Amino acid sequence: MPSTTNGVIWSAIERFSVQGVSFLLGIVIARLVTPGEYGLIAMLAIFMAIAQSFIDSGFGNALIQKTDRNEVDYSTVFYFNIVISAILYGVLYFCAPLIARFYNQPELTSVTRWIGLNLIFISFSVVQRTRLNIDLNFKLQAKVSLAAVIISGIAGITMAYHGWGVWALVFQSLSNNLLSTIFLWASAKWHPMLLFSIDSFKRLFSFGSKLLASGLLHTIYLNLYSLVIGKFYNAEDVGFYNRAYTISQYPSTNIVMIVTRAIYPVQCAHQDDDKWLEQHFLGYLRMTCFIVFPLMTLLAVIAKPLVLLVLTEKWLSAAELISILSLAYMWYPVMVINNQMLNVKGRSDLFFKLEIIKKIFAVIILFATLPFGVVWLCWGVVAYNLFDMLLTIVFTKKVIPTTYISQFHSLKLILLNVTFSSVISYVCLISIQHVWLQVITGIIIYISLYFLICRVLKLKELVFILDFMHHRLA
Repeated sequence: MPSTTNGVIWSAIERFSVQGVSFLLGIVIARLVTPGEYGLIAMLAIFMAIAQSFIDSGFGNALIQKTDRNEVDYSTVFYFNIVISAILYGVLYFCAPLIARFYNQPELTSVTRWIGLNLIFISFSVVQRTRLNIDLNFKLQAKVSLAAVIISGIAGITMAYHGWGVWALVFQSLSNNLLSTIFLWASAKWHPMLLFSIDSFKRLFSFGSKLLASGLLHTIYLNLYSLVIGKFYNAEDVGFYNRAYTISQYPSTNIVMIVTRAIYPVQCAHQDDDKWLEQHFLGYLRMTCFIVFPLMTLLAVIAKPLVLLVLTEKWLSAAELISILSLAYMWYPVMVINNQMLNVKGRSDLFFKLEIIKKIFAVIILFATLPFGVVWLCWGVVAYNLFDMLLTIVFTKKVIPTTYISQFHSLKLILLNVTFSSVISYVCLISIQHVWLQVITGIIIYISLYFLICRVLKLKELVFILDFMHHRLA
């Protein structure tokens, strides 16, 4: 479908231009600050993420899923976001001293109060971004977000270079969200009406509230590790874990986000056509995993030399964590693409029930591995992600006819390919000493093997990509 393909392309451009630049700027700043200073910001992640979940409240997805949405719906969501963000910032402001005492980090009081302003800035842009997503207008989002990231990133680097430490990270975050919101308002050409509809709120909240609850559970889980590590270990360990998490989930999360936010509005438009949904489901799954699986396993193979090369030796403790977490997040596309079908079919109740079961299991794993150190915590994440994937497929079967066998069968050649390519690449790197050569050789060997095997097996995903590139360049 041309509209879907075009949406994926611009979603990719927007996501990787913005996230790519942000990622690179983050690496530069990480070289200029200490793991402990980086860990201070990571300690606040759980509080900011929970608050941000309340600001959206699942209304973004509810607006996309609602096929008869109108200006009243948009305005209602907009004003709700503003009010809830102000309330949440007030709570965060007054709880800042408690957070600082919890971690035994006095500096967190002022850091929390400043970085909490992001909640206000973000609340003004939720509806604008949702409207652009519905229109598959990722081109405008790319321009807006990229400009904000570059300006704020340069400012953050400058402050870090002059010794501002954690405050460089605070200012970078604040300026990025503020500029992004200002640019969206100047470019998106949408303004709210002066009205708030209780009926509209109730209809949207009936769907979005379950997504809110599900999102809160997932958000708490993702950030619980930084909170627990900060409480039971120290800020430096939080820094190592958070940097490892940021790097390891980057390829998988961004690629999946590119695909799912482009196909979600299209799937919702066909939400009553079960035959269409079933036909396209495995295709989306295979194509996404065809790209994500090799990237994640390659990252696991070259993690140590990559950290030494990019982040310097002071971050070396993060290398092993990156390798482990990369194996966990390679399954992210399977989980998300299956999960999304529940929302497409309007079954946010199943989505919420699924999250409850998964997160109970997640917390059990977290506290079972906690006494054994951060490395074992990361292996616990691997175990959870495998459980998450298997259980999610059970629930997906309730809305479309799919099975473990059909999904495994569609992915088995890709899995065999990445396993073979990873083992051979790792063995080849053992005898190489220089980190530059390890990184370059590892990438060349892995990519060459992966695509050679794809050609031998005649995987249709490679054929599709090559044909698409040929037609685009012709």
